Amino acid sequence: MTAALSSHSRMAVDATSLRLHEKAADAASVKPAVERFSLGIQRPGDVLVEIAAAGVNPSDVKAAMGLMPYAVFPRTPGRDFAGTVVDGPADLVGKQVFGSSGDLGIRRDGTHATHLTVEADAVVEKPDGVTLEEAAGIGVPFVTALEGLRRAGMPKAGDTVLVLGVNGKVGQAAVQIATWRGARAIGVVRRAEAYQGHATSAVEIVDSASEDVAARVLELTGGKGADIVYNTVGEPYYAAGAKSLAKLGRQIFIASVFKPVEFDIFAFYRGRHTYVGIDTLALSSVETADLLRELVPGFAGGDLRPFPIQADSVYRLEDAAEAYRTVLGSSRDRVILRPAGEG
Repeated sequence: MTAALSSHSRMAVDATSLRLHEKAADAASVKPAVERFSLGIQRPGDVLVEIAAAGVNPSDVKAAMGLMPYAVFPRTPGRDFAGTVVDGPADLVGKQVFGSSGDLGIRRDGTHATHLTVEADAVVEKPDGVTLEEAAGIGVPFVTALEGLRRAGMPKAGDTVLVLGVNGKVGQAAVQIATWRGARAIGVVRRAEAYQGHATSAVEIVDSASEDVAARVLELTGGKGADIVYNTVGEPYYAAGAKSLAKLGRQIFIASVFKPVEFDIFAFYRGRHTYVGIDTLALSSVETADLLRELVPGFAGGDLRPFPIQADSVYRLEDAAEAYRTVLGSSRDRVILRPAGEG
């Protein structure tokens, strides 16, 4: 890597990236090519980032299978990243940064590469105490969790937040943010297991395989119900979530399996409920960075913690097909690509 030039003269690097040239028939058929090309800043106000680590999300693989009609081909996939700014505004060059996006890797070239050009306002300085690999795993789960809670009205001390699918990565991020804000968290699992993530207060668990979720939530809250229900799963938990809501409660949705649900409009308006739909693919890189900046104080202070990155969940670019299959498999670990050394 050559030294970064001043903000008045641009550099070009020999970059390596994954490329998807057409949609795959299924997850097993997602086999991105590894290609080399010259990359540099083309627009004023952009930065060139040397990527140390890039997260792999289910949406990356689903877009590769054509399940998102706005995904373009060919493109470099990847939404989450962490690395070092090597060209751009002088005050950013040399900074370790991270970021995420709703459009990177979907509608424009993304992060599964050795380098990335992106708007300067789309990069966030990495907090001390968080490694680059950990920073690369923050993006989509924490942005999704925060955007849902922000849109529903951020929880406050005394509120109860019920998280359906609590041991998924978005579920864990929602618990972290809710307890950071002083709320009480109740998590729902589908088999007998403890909460697997970090929280700043105890997380009560309801096992949906052996307990009536709504009845147990009402019992735990003295008959009131949850102020916020964060439904990370979709319609399998829709009825339980709706019945668990307090008066003026809000339910957040980020996913679906079969789509249709039986909607009780009477209970909805009598409860004065609010339903909030979240699609982080609608957020630009800059909008996503604004959300991440809200979380930085929590990570810097230790109230929020990045997901641990296991050594066997870190892959080279040339092993991306295996990484993609892992993400859609049974693994709960955060999967990371490490492109360093590929360029």
